[in-house]
Amino acid sequence: MFYWISIILFVAAYALIIADKIHRTIVIWVAAALALILGVITQEQAVQEAIDFNTLWLLIGMMVIVSITRKSGVFEYLAIKAARTSGGKPIYILVAMVFVTAVLSALLDNVTTVLLIVPVTIAITDRLDINPMPFFISEILASNVGGTATLIGDPPNIMIGSATGLGFMDFLLNLSLPAFIILIVTTACLVVIYRGDMQVAPEKQQNIMGLNPVDYIKEWAILKKSLLVLGLTILGFVLHQYLHVESATIALLGAGLLLLLVGEDPEEALLHVEWPTIFFFGGLFVLVGGLVANGVIEDMARWTLGVAGNSPIKTGLLVLWVSAIGSAFVDNIPFVATMIPLLQTVGELTHMPMESIWWALALGSCLGGNGTIIGASANVIVAGMAERYGYHIGFIDYFKIGFPLMILSIVMSTVYLYLFYWM
Repeated sequence: MFYWISIILFVAAYALIIADKIHRTIVIWVAAALALILGVITQEQAVQEAIDFNTLWLLIGMMVIVSITRKSGVFEYLAIKAARTSGGKPIYILVAMVFVTAVLSALLDNVTTVLLIVPVTIAITDRLDINPMPFFISEILASNVGGTATLIGDPPNIMIGSATGLGFMDFLLNLSLPAFIILIVTTACLVVIYRGDMQVAPEKQQNIMGLNPVDYIKEWAILKKSLLVLGLTILGFVLHQYLHVESATIALLGAGLLLLLVGEDPEEALLHVEWPTIFFFGGLFVLVGGLVANGVIEDMARWTLGVAGNSPIKTGLLVLWVSAIGSAFVDNIPFVATMIPLLQTVGELTHMPMESIWWALALGSCLGGNGTIIGASANVIVAGMAERYGYHIGFIDYFKIGFPLMILSIVMSTVYLYLFYWM
């Protein structure tokens, strides 16, 4: 009975989110509470197994760091600098922001990247008096594509690397090429889609070209301290697997250190945390935890592998496409967590070469997050920050752009895997 209740709750919550009549955080919150009340998942399971506190504390820590850094005026500085470098032409700025987001997502992680990029985007679009929505959607797509390229870029890659022993260079050598190609094609598509929305008054262009970026640095002391702490935090992210310290611990340490150095009132810093986004994730983890606890996601994974048989090509294709579609609609962390032991068992029983299957899982789960506005952590973060600035990214509005481009990226991934591993 709980099996079907967990499915009904998830589908009902998703339908309400798609309808976009009630705020998604309220929908998920009520659905998660019902899951607990109806016994789909116990309180202990929710707290100890379902809720990913590492993700939540990572988000909170980075939001505090960004909120303090913003006071220095560095985001306005970067915005004016980018606008001047591109001649004040919005379409060139869009392309620049896409590539910056992708590169930072590969070197840091995509959540940290969008936390830093969105304030810069707002500053740019405010100066040019243009709609920031094309920038938000483009940056979501770029963050997930860029995060696919490295071990630390996206949580599914970290999980796969930990389970298989595949290292940073393994991911870089095997996934950076398809990620780069997908980024180029995605950017070209975005230019075609949005070039009509990138019109700006000539006087706005001229005004922004006459601005001096340095004039917008308001607090040099905060800037220096923020950049120091941010640099140390980024270094910690790169080294965290060798230090055996979770990324959330590093983010919280960075936030605490910056609060200490700047003398910021913690209450004021916490006011800038995107609490609706944090609670959305908490509820989503509980709701998906109900699917995991009752074997729904495991059944999906077993069906996938049962259809494939002992063929590496069939197994790889099914893992790629099912993980892409699944990750668009279900959080990719529990999905990948379920697939890893099943794929390990398949490898032991069939003795088939598994490396290409792991790359298929990484590509599918990371790129699949581009399919919907709640498909990946970075998506939800951008949507939450956009709402704080008065811009609502609707489920359908995003879906019309994100899902087709996600499918295109999986088609390109299919070609890549076939040419390099299965041909």
